[in-house]
Amino acid sequence: QGEYDKGLIDDATRRKELIDIWTEATNEIAKSMQESYPKDNNIFRMVSSGARGNWLQVRNISGIRGLVANPKGETIARPIISSYREGLSVAEYFIATHGARKGLADTALRTADSGYLTRRLVDVAQDVIIREDDCGTTKGLELRIAGKIGDELVRDENVENSVYARSLAEDAVDAQGNVVAAAGSDVGDVLINELIAAGVETVKVRSVLTCESAVGVCAACYGRSLATGKLVDIGEAVGIIAAQSIGEPGTQLTMRTFHQGGTAGADDITQGLPRVTELFEARTPKGASPIAEAAGRIEIEDTEKQRRIILTPDNGDEPQIYPVLKRATLLVEDGQHVELGQQFVVGNLDPKEVLRVQGVRAVQKHLVDGVQGVYRSQGVPIHDKHIEVIVRQMMRKVTVVEHGDTELLPGELVDRSRYTEINRAAIVEGKKPASARQEVMGITKASLATESWLSAASFQETTRVLTQAAMEGRSDPLVGLKENVIIGQLIPAGTG
Repeated sequence: QGEYDKGLIDDATRRKELIDIWTEATNEIAKSMQESYPKDNNIFRMVSSGARGNWLQVRNISGIRGLVANPKGETIARPIISSYREGLSVAEYFIATHGARKGLADTALRTADSGYLTRRLVDVAQDVIIREDDCGTTKGLELRIAGKIGDELVRDENVENSVYARSLAEDAVDAQGNVVAAAGSDVGDVLINELIAAGVETVKVRSVLTCESAVGVCAACYGRSLATGKLVDIGEAVGIIAAQSIGEPGTQLTMRTFHQGGTAGADDITQGLPRVTELFEARTPKGASPIAEAAGRIEIEDTEKQRRIILTPDNGDEPQIYPVLKRATLLVEDGQHVELGQQFVVGNLDPKEVLRVQGVRAVQKHLVDGVQGVYRSQGVPIHDKHIEVIVRQMMRKVTVVEHGDTELLPGELVDRSRYTEINRAAIVEGKKPASARQEVMGITKASLATESWLSAASFQETTRVLTQAAMEGRSDPLVGLKENVIIGQLIPAGTG
């Protein structure tokens, strides 16, 4: 404030620094408040068991109300020092009304946005139906079930929503090489406890991301239905279930992008529903952080106008230069050794960059973890497999690079199943197969690029889709739900 009065800093900087100071103070109060709660206190039990409420609400009641936002989304630089228990002064009460009004305005907008997200998710996943018992793949995902704390193995807190209700892709073995659980075993509570008791930290489980069914997915890769607790039946429309499981809690997510106590630099880190949309649409986030394209050593160059990170790869390649914003918070230091794909500054990553640098598995993990991060921060439990169904659909296209001796054209965007089929036929005939590059598409783009033109036309941009299909003389294989509903046939799903 003193510097501002002397005219050394402008109003925006003063506001930002005030907000930073108060946020830090609020966090400290919240921390000491949480530590002072006895473990047998009813409120402590209620929050820590996950039954109701979170620590933020407890802080408002018994610690400090803290900073609130006005309806425009700006943080008001005057905090509310009282808590609800002590009662607010008149001035504080009027500041608090801003927050309440913003909450109501948010809820109205959120319902529409969440509804539209659900519609796009349903559209992209509507043709994911369980088509066969087992596709026979041995691939899967390595997932953590426990972590070491000291010498003790402690169950991972997200096991229920990651490994649970799937089947093992390979034998789970302990340190001595004894088989604890055979491949194909169903992972339930009992098995997880047995594995942890045997000292197993990670297991390889089947997933729809690695399923090799040409149409839809297989029951073994999907695992148990979370609705019935039994292995999923053939004909179950798991795509629709996934879309609804992600879309329905969408209204509970906050719309706000909030200042994380100045840690987010001057930019807000997108959170809540807009972040989920950003991930599913595979957009480049605002102020995306660059990632290391090779393992190597970095040096940081600071000039007046900008800051550059120079990476010298270990393998002796040309040094790479990454310009970053001056105000961005660095996650690396000058002279540090970085690994491939390491993030340089605080911020969200661009999925397309992650795919290019680290490959398919890394981008799948990035998308699943990113969406889960938002839902978990709001205390909404969703199983990973629902998000994986959507991510599978986002990754179903490849771009042909070399056509080999096939009928494919370089630069052509084809479905992965069709690409594998054409290549398989070429290899059988002794011809040179094509090579392709994996693509990651946003859900809207993926819905419009589907093989079925009927489904795409009924989604968005009807005229464009129909003219394009007519010009190319495309035929519709009628494998999804929508296209069969449109022509009045029975849908290719159902377990009866």
